[in-house]
Amino acid sequence: MSRELLLLSTTTIHGSTFLEYCIDVVTEHFAGIDEILFVPYARPSGISHDEYTELVRGKLAAVNIKVKGIHELDDIENQLNDYKGIYIGGGNTFLLLKQLYENNLIASIRKRVKGGKMRYMGSSAGTNVACVTINNTNDMPIVYPPSFEALGLVPFNINPHFLDPDPNSKHKGETRETRINEFHTQSDIPVVGLREGSWLKISGNDISLGGALSARMFRKGINTVEMYGHEDLNFLLS
Repeated sequence: MSRELLLLSTTTIHGSTFLEYCIDVVTEHFAGIDEILFVPYARPSGISHDEYTELVRGKLAAVNIKVKGIHELDDIENQLNDYKGIYIGGGNTFLLLKQLYENNLIASIRKRVKGGKMRYMGSSAGTNVACVTINNTNDMPIVYPPSFEALGLVPFNINPHFLDPDPNSKHKGETRETRINEFHTQSDIPVVGLREGSWLKISGNDISLGGALSARMFRKGINTVEMYGHEDLNFLLS
């Protein structure tokens, strides 16, 4: 069996409800799995683990996918092996990673997903932690995880919610491209700028870009390029 990942930039786009724009690909990704494990540790807007889990549970019930919150388990480390699908939600990436470390989940999730025993879905912060490090998150460091090293399910980093500069804006603050270029003064890790409404689908050694928009590819010492859904993107996994 091979790794199966669905990495979303976001859960909600303008004019749609939670997971509405991507529900077909989510349903396909978890096909044949009766119940998945949801990780609410990132707590978007500070909502509780229970509130976040109920939001996901209600949405996925409509497509016949049951949801169990990881915080609802009695023995997380051992019961993790009972699940063939996991969804790590968005919110604050630093808080999420800190709790993954505190619950000794980094190595066990990595092993199950890379071994093809658990399908992985991430959105926003959940997409960040699927990468090599969380250094390209947009979030505030409200807590300090033991390390910025993440699950390493793919050999690159992602900047979710990637925004292009507005040529009509008078704002002179840093752009996302500026910040990623600063990152590349310290690291060789490639970075994918994943725009809203887009996702990456990984199946074994194949990767594809889905959704409405292209993505931006940043590599140290190389000009940035646009990546489109019709292109062969397998070089990202090498």
